Amino acid sequence: MDVRQRQLQDPDAALERIWRIGGKTGWYYGTWLWKLRGFIDQLFGGVGMRRGRRSDSDLLTGEALDFWRVILAQKEEKRLLLYAEMKLPGEAWLEFKIDDQNRLTQTATFRPLGVYGRLYWYAVLPFHGFIFNGMIHKIAGGG
Repeated sequence: MDVRQRQLQDPDAALERIWRIGGKTGWYYGTWLWKLRGFIDQLFGGVGMRRGRRSDSDLLTGEALDFWRVILAQKEEKRLLLYAEMKLPGEAWLEFKIDDQNRLTQTATFRPLGVYGRLYWYAVLPFHGFIFNGMIHKIAGGG
């Protein structure tokens, strides 16, 4: 798991940024790395980033979002949960949640499948530190 938190000055603006993530908007930080990961996914027969998203500002449970599937989109509860549909040696989720204290929690979870899954996780871990830290910073309203 990779869990990051930020205190929010404007939780409504952060929620709107969460609801616009992916597609034409991009991933707020390191979007070129997300695109590279999508390209690699396509090379291995996956969906890649080519699916985009149905709407630029609205998300619904069950729809595609780049190489993710929206598992839970509860704007009133300020929670978005995505499941990775890319080719992986395991299963991955990405969750955004804003609590009652206006704290944003971004959680990336990976459940590895065997040795290859563990090797994959440790190989991408340095990139996660870079990408996920920058992404939560931008979503929280950082410049």
